[in-house]
Amino acid sequence: MLLPIHEQFITQVKEKLSQDHRFLGLLAGGSMMTGTMDEYSDLDLVAVYDSAYRQEIMNQRLNIAEGMGKLLSAFTGEHVGEPRLVICLYGPEPLHVDLKFVTLAELAIRIENPLILWEREADIRTIFEKTSPTYSSPSPQWIEDRFWVWVHYGATKLGRGELFELIDHITFIRNTVLGPLILMHYGHLPRGVRKLEELCAGELEALRETVPVHSLESCYNALKNSIKLYQRLRQHLDSLDVKEEAEQVSIAYLENVYSSLNR
Repeated sequence: MLLPIHEQFITQVKEKLSQDHRFLGLLAGGSMMTGTMDEYSDLDLVAVYDSAYRQEIMNQRLNIAEGMGKLLSAFTGEHVGEPRLVICLYGPEPLHVDLKFVTLAELAIRIENPLILWEREADIRTIFEKTSPTYSSPSPQWIEDRFWVWVHYGATKLGRGELFELIDHITFIRNTVLGPLILMHYGHLPRGVRKLEELCAGELEALRETVPVHSLESCYNALKNSIKLYQRLRQHLDSLDVKEEAEQVSIAYLENVYSSLNR
């Protein structure tokens, strides 16, 4: 459901881009594309431009974002490996907008077919007809090769009493391993832990047991429960070279560390 704040902003952006000959279209992804917007939704917009102006657009992307409304704050997305992205907060009524600048050619490689909100000609539609979106899922073997190293690392943090770091590490495991595997098992795209409450309600109790508080006992139990959940999810994965010795050694090390702390 588009709210007035969303509609007004999109109208402003379409007007701005249509008056700039460098731009060829405006697309929308995320919850607007899937028809699941609510009052908490941000806007995921893609501004498509002529590649002849690449350097110019990239140099001016913050200024372009500023011209689309009352920009309160903005920064580019190098921290998530996406310099084409400008993450914006507009006001006075707060609105989060992720604005990505891409060329026509770059549209051929995409994870979804966003909505076409405006296009100067039919070039965008033509690319969508000739190419298909692909979403890169994490490789089960990639996870298995790393999981037991991560368990050992977590055990060292427990042994040192670095519980804040261990809490972050367990969160990383939930985002990188458990969430994606659960989402894939239920037939959804492996986007971290996004919408797990809505899409995978049957796993919520097991996931809650992987969330620690700042205590040695809680962190140990959360790491152990993360291991148990991964071992269960792993049973559904095909053609996996299980690192049995790494699994045994890392779990034994965790138990030894925990036992030494309770003597």
